[in-house]
Amino acid sequence: MSEIRAAVCHTFGDPLSIETVHLAAPTGRSVEVTLESCAICHSDITYIDGHWGGVLPAIYGHEAAGKISALGADATGHQVGDRVIVTLIRSCGTCPTCSAGKPVICERPSGPAPLTLPDGTPVQQSMYSGAFAEKVVVDQSQIAPIPDAIASDVASLLSCGVITGVGAVVNTANLQAGEDVLVIGAGGVGLNAIQGAAIAGARRIVAVDLSPEKLADAKSFGATDGILASDPAPWDRLREITGRGADAVFVSVGVPAVYTDAPNYLAPGGRLVMVGMPPTGATSTYEPGDFASACQSMVGSKMGNTVLARDIPWLADLYLQGRLKLDELISGRWSLDQINEAIADTKSGTARRNVIIFD
Repeated sequence: MSEIRAAVCHTFGDPLSIETVHLAAPTGRSVEVTLESCAICHSDITYIDGHWGGVLPAIYGHEAAGKISALGADATGHQVGDRVIVTLIRSCGTCPTCSAGKPVICERPSGPAPLTLPDGTPVQQSMYSGAFAEKVVVDQSQIAPIPDAIASDVASLLSCGVITGVGAVVNTANLQAGEDVLVIGAGGVGLNAIQGAAIAGARRIVAVDLSPEKLADAKSFGATDGILASDPAPWDRLREITGRGADAVFVSVGVPAVYTDAPNYLAPGGRLVMVGMPPTGATSTYEPGDFASACQSMVGSKMGNTVLARDIPWLADLYLQGRLKLDELISGRWSLDQINEAIADTKSGTARRNVIIFD
């Protein structure tokens, strides 16, 4: 048992409280990672604001990097001192979905529940990570090694935003060279979907956003064109660009109305990839006959359908070759004591990714 500083949520919608909590030592397959950085994802904010429910008190944060500082007795393949990323992808390795190569939807993601307040009250390890803290104890399935040449603040982005965006394109949509792509939302995940489309060889990569500044940002990450979402019928503008709509449409924002409109961008035979997650209970509407008659499809994409052992080495190597932008995704670096200011800055909509840096 060790004492660590962490940002704790006691009431949905309130600022996080920086306080001391107890972290149990790793047992079984689990590992302890002393964190050096943790990026702030909009999923963390959605939980903090209470839109997805959950148990309190809780520690959020799931996009992290650091060094292994202790190992459970049954942990294999890692050593103390290894540099790793920490993700929310906890998998048993043996259930039907894990056996089919889909660990992001593991059916039996059991693992440690290591956090308590000083009085013994359990603290929820949100998204199996609880990484707004100096240390975490997670299952060994949740980590992947990173090269020494990649700084921890940059590497932390691989844990969620990058794999979610790039993976949605490469793994979920199985994008083929020459296809046309539309990405709705030019935030952190959307920019990585744009990068993924460029890596996969898309012909046109069209970004849609409400902000002209973000559309300019999207072009610096590989978008060939930009459309303002406030245009009366932005899908007509897309057809002027591609001649037929998009083969793959990626929705990177969790806005129900955007999901309702997204099929309007599809070309015949196109697929709609659902990445952003709206609040619990939110609904969108579709005309199913349109999908059937045009042979279109709709598919969800959680964490880019990532397989850590396959995808993290690939993405790390692309970065080291200069073919994947990571440094440019970081908007600001903040201390743990500044986390509420960093969250407010993220909610303003101007940040790509804010990163908490641990001393």
